[in-house]
Amino acid sequence: GIGIMGEGMAARLLTEKIAGTTEKPLIIWNRTTAKCTAFVETYGNDYTIEIKESAKEVVEACGITYCMLSTPEASKAVFEAENVGVLAGVSEGKSIVDCATLAEADMKRMSEAVVGKGGRFLEAPVSGSKVPAAKGVLIFLCAGNKALFDEIVDNGFNVMGKASHFFNEDVGYGTRAKLVVNSLMGTMVAALSENLALAENVGLDPSTIIEVISQGAIASPVYALKGPKMVAKDHAPNFPLKHAHKDMKLASDMAKAAGVEFSVNDKAEELFAKARSDEGLNVADQDFSAVFEIVHKESSGDFSKKRKRSD
Repeated sequence: GIGIMGEGMAARLLTEKIAGTTEKPLIIWNRTTAKCTAFVETYGNDYTIEIKESAKEVVEACGITYCMLSTPEASKAVFEAENVGVLAGVSEGKSIVDCATLAEADMKRMSEAVVGKGGRFLEAPVSGSKVPAAKGVLIFLCAGNKALFDEIVDNGFNVMGKASHFFNEDVGYGTRAKLVVNSLMGTMVAALSENLALAENVGLDPSTIIEVISQGAIASPVYALKGPKMVAKDHAPNFPLKHAHKDMKLASDMAKAAGVEFSVNDKAEELFAKARSDEGLNVADQDFSAVFEIVHKESSGDFSKKRKRSD
């Protein structure tokens, strides 16, 4: 996939010389062919890149294939597509590294199918969004085939990320870690949204409040990055709200299955669900910072009313 995440990851494999030579070309495929074409137009003069007609052809041509797709539905469709999908290309010795955020059951199903055909599978969802992917500072959260992890931790992961963690040889543990991280991030942005809206409605300068937050014990890169953009209504997507909500819902389901009290996340997930489904706001494809807009929409304070009128 050469989307929001995959484009940056693929570019790092080129610029850091993991792939892209005549002897070892970078082989890509995307559901939207135009994205592959644009990628080649950007990097093709300096590196050897091959576009394949299907996911199956990529797997057949590569020893190790990285998969990065946006949703469980997209991952399932590409993995299982008859005669052209990822699984169709797997044979003895092929290795699949799936970097999407899915349900644990999805990862286990894919792993069993790959191993059943003689391949190796590594679950490797990432913590990070568009900019970290482009800068090579993602965090890989892995489980599955340890030998495969050891092969690429310093020959692939190291140029796409700043850290790689191996949790367990049982597939599912990487997804569990990713959902814990993303659910916490979602609750942080939901809480920031409510508190910035509160500050604005009681007459405080939100930029000053963001500065105060950055100077104390609750300082966070999330607040520093998202806060100013939220105030400016700049929700250009780095991590789309619909994907953030998907992860929070998966985390909520995981907590229920584990018997864990998870009410803070659950309330934040409800807020994201409202924002995602609100046709008037139309923010599902915008950055997850756009949850701020549903907070203002549902607030009756004078500032919120004025802000809504200015939209």
